Amino acid sequence: MRILLGLCALLLVACSGPASESMSSTTSTTPAPSTSGSTTASSSNYDPYAGTLPATDPVGEVLTGSITTPDGRVRTYRLYVPTAAEAGGRLPLLIALHGGLGWGAQFATNSGFDGLAEANRFIVVYPDGTNNRPGDTKLLTWNGGLCCRPAADQQVDDIGFLRALIDRLEAELPVDQSRVLAAGHSNGAILAYRLACELSDQILAIGVQSGVIGVPCHPSQPVSVFHLHGLADANIPIDGGRGSGPSGVEFPSPRAAASDVAALNGCQAGPTEQSDSSNADVLSQLWSQCTGGSIVRFVTVAGASHAWMGHPASAQNLVGSPYMELDASRAIWSFLAGVATR
Repeated sequence: MRILLGLCALLLVACSGPASESMSSTTSTTPAPSTSGSTTASSSNYDPYAGTLPATDPVGEVLTGSITTPDGRVRTYRLYVPTAAEAGGRLPLLIALHGGLGWGAQFATNSGFDGLAEANRFIVVYPDGTNNRPGDTKLLTWNGGLCCRPAADQQVDDIGFLRALIDRLEAELPVDQSRVLAAGHSNGAILAYRLACELSDQILAIGVQSGVIGVPCHPSQPVSVFHLHGLADANIPIDGGRGSGPSGVEFPSPRAAASDVAALNGCQAGPTEQSDSSNADVLSQLWSQCTGGSIVRFVTVAGASHAWMGHPASAQNLVGSPYMELDASRAIWSFLAGVATR
């Protein structure tokens, strides 16, 4: 991929601020076909994968980089750029936020977003959280407000980091600035909600599994939200409360997170219940007719634990066995791809 190889050389010597980039493998130059998701309330049936292609072999380019944030920290990230970037045109950007005690490369493996990005023509970046051991690149957390330690206790400026990262990637890659999206799991889901609350000028929509709103939420623009939650999630219980995980946090209700965003977005219709005709465990609630064309969908899955659905878990002792009958990554991308641009 000559375009991206040239970009990497530029990043090494000419990026604004103290940052560094490195790159690894690249092969095919054949772009994947374009798709778009659909999200409507016109049917009682919910198709979690509408408008998306299944993941394919991620033969695009993997880059790693760092950036110095306003609070003086050197922050790192992993980036996947699909082969479609060579075909010209602007591509959506997905910010994929790992769970507590995870890290970017771990979530890339756990979620499989690279393969979805290759098939569905979007760029995906996996930022790394922080911990209290300088130089340690694993077992990281995010400051989502009420959770999680040590990042929340130290008031790490993760919003400043992600704003600077978005600005960097928009300047250096063919990013469609109207389609900057976020996905997150657990602590990463809580941070994704914080992005919706505090960075709504840049974030169009978020898709999360197992999260809550952890800060006072006053978005300047409506942000569409997809929330997936297992009814057997013991770490962040579906009705709130202190979970069995290591966070020690008394969580608010995940159900309330979706309804609160619907109220903030001025949704006039819903929640409309929809079921998945191929999976009786899945129940969706959809709020529509919202300000700026935004939408809110809350999906529960009977029998699903805290583990990222549809993919092998990294630490089953902490998150439970994964529910394998629904692919969280593809369901999230289906929603995000179908959100109307503001």
